[in-house]
Amino acid sequence: MHRALLVSDVLLYIFTYVEQLPPTIYTPSVTASPGQKCLASLAATCNAFYELAMDLLWADIYGVKPLLGCVTRLHPLVYSSLWKWGPQPAGVEPLSADEARQFLRHSTRVRSLVIELSDDGAVPLLSVIPADVCLFPRLRELRLSGSKHLELFLSHTLRDCYVYYDPEEVIPVDQLPKLSDRIRLCNQLVTLSCPPLDWATWKHLSTLPTLVKIEVRSSLGAPRWVEEQHLSPFLYLTSLSFTDSSAAYATTVLQHMQFPSLESFWIDVKTLASTEVEPFFRALSQCKQTLETLTIMWEEYNDPQHRPLTAIPHLLSLSFTQLRSLRLRSYDSCIYLDNNVLLEVMSAWPHLQALHIEECAISPSVTFHGLLTAIRQCPRLEALGMLIDTVNIDVDPDAEPIQHTFLQTLRLETPESPIGDAEAIARIIFDWLPCVYQVAQYIGESDWDEVNARLASLLCDCCTA
Repeated sequence: MHRALLVSDVLLYIFTYVEQLPPTIYTPSVTASPGQKCLASLAATCNAFYELAMDLLWADIYGVKPLLGCVTRLHPLVYSSLWKWGPQPAGVEPLSADEARQFLRHSTRVRSLVIELSDDGAVPLLSVIPADVCLFPRLRELRLSGSKHLELFLSHTLRDCYVYYDPEEVIPVDQLPKLSDRIRLCNQLVTLSCPPLDWATWKHLSTLPTLVKIEVRSSLGAPRWVEEQHLSPFLYLTSLSFTDSSAAYATTVLQHMQFPSLESFWIDVKTLASTEVEPFFRALSQCKQTLETLTIMWEEYNDPQHRPLTAIPHLLSLSFTQLRSLRLRSYDSCIYLDNNVLLEVMSAWPHLQALHIEECAISPSVTFHGLLTAIRQCPRLEALGMLIDTVNIDVDPDAEPIQHTFLQTLRLETPESPIGDAEAIARIIFDWLPCVYQVAQYIGESDWDEVNARLASLLCDCCTA
């Protein structure tokens, strides 16, 4: 053997390259990829290769099934094309003590694990393993979807933890306490995505110097806030997001916790009530000195007087000093926006690099003249998306264009179909926005095809002139 192969760093580099060999065709998750086959061969070559090759071979595992495949008795069953777990594998005895040791020899090498609800059927086979034994002592990343056996898979060594439940269903009563208890044992978390935790667990999370990102999904069954709780500031958290039925839980979190380093905030709610808007924005104001990216999305806006949401004036009142990206999206309601409001937005945040305001207004109030006037206030704006009036073209064709040379991505929406004067609109974009080569559209949309065709023709004529 060459002496270079005795150097662990050299061996790791070679084995890591081998592991990434791509499959020639799609293969099911239980079928070894070319890289895995090579690692298995290397592990069987000599003692010097064995440990490193096995660590890489078992580092990333999808489900419990591959681990049970290392138990000789279960091997034919696991790799059968007809194999499925039911509520409990029929006629299959739990692991013996020796088989449990085989299982643990491989499970201790796992660094990344994906567990789904279908894996719960395999849990009875592991009953011989004592409850105080950690099945995955080196686990760094876990993606767990709907499993009722959190305690088996949530290792205290986790750095990235993703726990999913159906957002439309109430989480089982016994699951949230289990989840909170296990999360409190994790002291190295970097990213956490999960249902709402109890407030004692939030208190634990506030003390973690490693935690930089939290995602909360669905507050159905969330515990009530305990007034006597006193939490330390989340000094290192930079990203916080919520997916929920309303803004109430997010507002409570922002009201009772401090996020002095928060750079990104994202919320997507099903129904935004008019009574929730002011408390939510007031609570968000604690981040006005640090927030760089803000995304607010909602499906329905519930206002008894049927007024459009005045989200932008609320945001302007907060005076965000570092805002670089703003996205407001309403799936089924209007956001009040006209030329004057757009100019206010651009003037308030001259450092904006991305602005997307997506709504369902029937009659857009922003015109091309208003858009071109406003974007001068943001010289480094790279991406812009909004609803625009394509009927009233108010840009003087004889005016000297003041070009915006930073804008590259332009996504415009219009309720008009087909668009009125495609030639005039293409000429405006070509003259005033020289780095925009087409109006971006969502897959399946064709409203802007004619404008894009004429814009492409203008660009072609310019290149050949």
